[in-house]
Amino acid sequence: MSSARVGEILRLLVAGEVEFIVVGMAAGVLQGAPVSTIDLDIVHRRSPENVARLLRVLGRLDAVYRHDARGLRPQESHLSSPGHQLLRTNHGDLDCLGAIDDGKGYEDLLESTRQMDLGDGRNARVLGLTALIEIKQRAGRPKDLAALPALRATLEEVERRS
Repeated sequence: MSSARVGEILRLLVAGEVEFIVVGMAAGVLQGAPVSTIDLDIVHRRSPENVARLLRVLGRLDAVYRHDARGLRPQESHLSSPGHQLLRTNHGDLDCLGAIDDGKGYEDLLESTRQMDLGDGRNARVLGLTALIEIKQRAGRPKDLAALPALRATLEEVERRS
């Protein structure tokens, strides 16, 4: 997924006042890791107000379920659950995750995030590299384990510079 497309999704989420945290490899990319990703993963706050804001943005993005030929759109009940909503949008793939890492939701992850400037004076919350590394390690999937050396090297570089 190109950075311009990720940037547009992030810009729309922030402009729509959606409370979310960028997780997954996109969080690593945003913090300088030399890795790539094909989608944007977010964990969103599952409050009724925030889900309503997220649904409005998903409507603007023309979001439908990726693996469903019927073109189904996410509903409030889907986004209020801890499940994973794997969506295709007009700016690329977006995974709206109710929880990750054995049930950790938005509130559970907040202390492990940092605010990142999107370049237009707006900020987005991004899962910190330390937490991202720990989660990828626990997941233990081959693609996660393969990314660990690059994520660790990026963390070391960030720590060295600060």
